[in-house]
Amino acid sequence: MKSKIILVAAAILWSFTSMAQQRDMQFWRPYDQRGINVFETGKADTVAFDGVRVRIGGAFAQQFQSLSHENTASPVMNENGVNTNQLMDIGSGFNLATANLNIDVALADGIRLNLITYLSSRHHPETWVKGGYLQFDKLQFLNSSFFDQVMEKVTIKVGHMEINYGDSHYRRSDNGNAVYNPFVGNYIMDAFATEIGAEVIYQDNGFLAVASMTGGEIQGGVTNPSRRKPSFIGKLGYDKTLDDEVRLRLTGSVYTTAGSVNNTLWSGDRAGSRYYLAMENTLASTAGNFTSGRFNPGMRDNVTALVLNPFVKFQGLELFGTLEQSKGKAANETEDRTWNQVGVDAVYRFGAMDKFYLAGRYNQVGGEMANGLEPGINRVQVGGGWFITKNILAKLEYVSQNYQDFAVADIRNGGKFNGLMIEGVIGF
Repeated sequence: MKSKIILVAAAILWSFTSMAQQRDMQFWRPYDQRGINVFETGKADTVAFDGVRVRIGGAFAQQFQSLSHENTASPVMNENGVNTNQLMDIGSGFNLATANLNIDVALADGIRLNLITYLSSRHHPETWVKGGYLQFDKLQFLNSSFFDQVMEKVTIKVGHMEINYGDSHYRRSDNGNAVYNPFVGNYIMDAFATEIGAEVIYQDNGFLAVASMTGGEIQGGVTNPSRRKPSFIGKLGYDKTLDDEVRLRLTGSVYTTAGSVNNTLWSGDRAGSRYYLAMENTLASTAGNFTSGRFNPGMRDNVTALVLNPFVKFQGLELFGTLEQSKGKAANETEDRTWNQVGVDAVYRFGAMDKFYLAGRYNQVGGEMANGLEPGINRVQVGGGWFITKNILAKLEYVSQNYQDFAVADIRNGGKFNGLMIEGVIGF
């Protein structure tokens, strides 16, 4: 019996290993170092289709955290006499490892299925599906020369998928998948959500146009029909490499929905943030308070967000910017509120095959609270990384975040946290 179990385990391991070593997919973004600075998948058909194939991949990340935090908020006692504005005592230690399971299936020539599952995340101890979609880069099953020509410049995506608002979602850490992010943490206002819908992408000689319509929420639903309105997402841009040395990309995006039971443009990442328990009180838990260090403006009913993202790459130097404004409100509010965000990333890659890099980021948000105050948050991140192989990345980061002008009874009043983060990442 024991020998049979060993044989079965060996067979499963061999099958996973052989699938993981399969060649790349058509119109696909690699999960390793090659996927850096890939935004929308292009229209270059570089991989021949030779039958249905399944590619199994994964992404893993773990951090060593050494942060400290403080605030000046006035005490607020709960019914048990606990000061809910007293920060938890945190120090140095390892965070829970996070992991993704990546499944890509070539179903037909130019048709691919993508399914990503979170095996371990900060928020959910159980395994759960992030989302899945079909991507069409060819429609040969229609037997139409007209559609064949159209699809030379068009990509269609249908399913429960990551919305294509802005460009920062292509550079953020997504649970275990942190290879694309030169930093440990994402933006303070982290625009990310998975929604059910369809997306059409047009690409021609550097010009880019995206149009999407979704259900406007993470989960589907048929109740409260008067409150549920679709979300519309658009993007226009230009992305061109000049003389094989200078790459210029500039995009402008909009996300808008007129009504929602629970819109999550600013809270759609259910996996959790990186700065565990930063600015959380003594009653917090890593799973229950999984967005430490981020800010959600709370525009859950309706929201219109605009963002401009410039990207310049010259040899080893990369500059990426975010200029963003979000306007909307929660269901219990009568007036719209506005929040603005600015982000500037500078990354310099060097060494053989760009094995090393140095990076710095400045990120600032500010806007209107429901109580009439207009607080702000700023963050500085400085660090670097080493690609030990194209699949293994080690990062080091110093982070400093400060909170200004929050109410005296708000735990963020006079708040700040800073310290070191070390992260190990695997992607394949």
